[in-house]
Amino acid sequence: MKTFTIDEAQSLLPLLESLLKRAIDGKGAAQEVESQLAALGRRIYLAGGMRVNVEEVGRLRTEMDAHLRRVRESIAEIDSIGVQVKDVDSGLLDFPCRVEDQVVLLCWRMGETAIEHWHTIEDGFKGRQPVDERFKRRSNSNNRPN
Repeated sequence: MKTFTIDEAQSLLPLLESLLKRAIDGKGAAQEVESQLAALGRRIYLAGGMRVNVEEVGRLRTEMDAHLRRVRESIAEIDSIGVQVKDVDSGLLDFPCRVEDQVVLLCWRMGETAIEHWHTIEDGFKGRQPVDERFKRRSNSNNRPN
């Protein structure tokens, strides 16, 4: 498992925020197309059957698949960096971090200006605590020459 210092995690935020925005936008667009398909299905049902525009349905499904592919690709790219996507809708990410021989998770949510919280793997988001000096010491110790 890749681990990050707080400085490394912080430096990734612009890229990660862009990828999250792409995933959130793609998910929203896919949900909109899904609503259009559901409405079409309701109209067909309520009309007792009607002539279906197969091309239109095919276009909508292709469009929805493209949006969902964009979501999956964005999440996969974040995952390949070593960052854990906890919730796409709120843009919640966790960064594994080693502090005092324990792996904990730096926790960031879209809209926050910096990584200012962490939690244990077991406690999750509900156990968020403010980042303290232990994280900054680790960050600074990586900058010293050997």
